[in-house]
Amino acid sequence: MTRLALAALAVLALALTGCAPTTAPGSGGTSATAEKPQTLIVYAAASLNPTFDDLASLLEKENPGVDVQVTYDGSSTLATQITAGAPADVFASADQKNIQPLADGGLTGSATLFAGNTLRIAVAPGNPLKIDTLADLARSGVITVLCAAQVPCGAASATLLANAGVTLTPASEEQNVTAVVTKIAGGEADAGLVYATDIAANPGRIEGVTPTGADAVVGHYPIAVVTGSAHPQAAQAFVDLVRSPAGQAVLAAHGFLAP
Repeated sequence: MTRLALAALAVLALALTGCAPTTAPGSGGTSATAEKPQTLIVYAAASLNPTFDDLASLLEKENPGVDVQVTYDGSSTLATQITAGAPADVFASADQKNIQPLADGGLTGSATLFAGNTLRIAVAPGNPLKIDTLADLARSGVITVLCAAQVPCGAASATLLANAGVTLTPASEEQNVTAVVTKIAGGEADAGLVYATDIAANPGRIEGVTPTGADAVVGHYPIAVVTGSAHPQAAQAFVDLVRSPAGQAVLAAHGFLAP
């Protein structure tokens, strides 16, 4: 966790009671926790790690009976798992494309936006190959990896490259943005496209270059309670926290844009 995020958490832990509701709407003042411990399962886009870990800690602090477990992966993978009946209470996607069919099919409640993100060129520390533009990703000898097309970061990467008139064949297409970061940090690739928040979350492992046109391709993140959640009040409390001023401050500390 960055020092900025730690500082934000220290302040927010004191302010959370007044900023984020710990009661579910319409509950008549009932706490988000029940009399017995609850395990709240949150499915979250890979780029939300470690931000949602911090938000989970905040919810647990205000609700000692709740244990939040966050599963991170590509949004398309998580959506497929929920469609197949995997137990989950909350779904936070990195795009609307992967959550809207679930909402339309009644598998989640209404989805609301809570954050935005933009892409960066990720390179090894010190940028040894001097990769400064999107065109450099297609340079001979440069090993570039991207997210797969069905993953939000892959769809955004395709749009960004198309807008710049750059065509390239990646060395691999990964199922989530964390895998792109891992390959670059591990020396298996020279560069790739990841989110700005991934750069912030991996100091010393990768560095980021802001490509021209990045501000025109903004990823919007929606969140919803999964229909049939075993703990609907706690699930709604987590959604409310994410969208509250306290939750938005944590997201901003990790580099996310306002929704």
